[in-house]
Amino acid sequence: MRAYDFAPLYRATVGFDRVADLMDRVLTSEVNHSTYPPYNIEKTADDAYRISVAVAGFSDADLNVEQRENALIVSAKKAENEAERSFLHRGIATRAFEKRFHLADHVRVTGASHTNGMLHIDLVREVPEALKPRTIEIAGSAAKAIEGKTSKKSVKA
Repeated sequence: MRAYDFAPLYRATVGFDRVADLMDRVLTSEVNHSTYPPYNIEKTADDAYRISVAVAGFSDADLNVEQRENALIVSAKKAENEAERSFLHRGIATRAFEKRFHLADHVRVTGASHTNGMLHIDLVREVPEALKPRTIEIAGSAAKAIEGKTSKKSVKA
């Protein structure tokens, strides 16, 4: 694996610290990245997303979904009260897990549902009006010249 140095990026940019930190975190965590449990991320509309996590063997009480600032944390812990069973083959893992998803600015969780062994988490991106693009009217030099002439005429009269 290659090691990338983001120091030049920090020196040449202002306000992009989070982006560089995120890239650094992703590149360094590739080695210990857990694939359990499997999940999908899909775009359901222009500003809507859904994360689906396979959580076979877990009940609603075993699952926890939490949003903290720009992070979504999905965790599960199986209750300890299960009776000892003897498995001939155990292919359904019900081990505890914690999966973190880093969310972009203005993305919030709108709901979660647990159906048929799948945990679905719906997200929406809501950009505030102040941050949306807006058109700025450009005042031309001709308009200023006409305004200047009318004000001079009103002074002479």
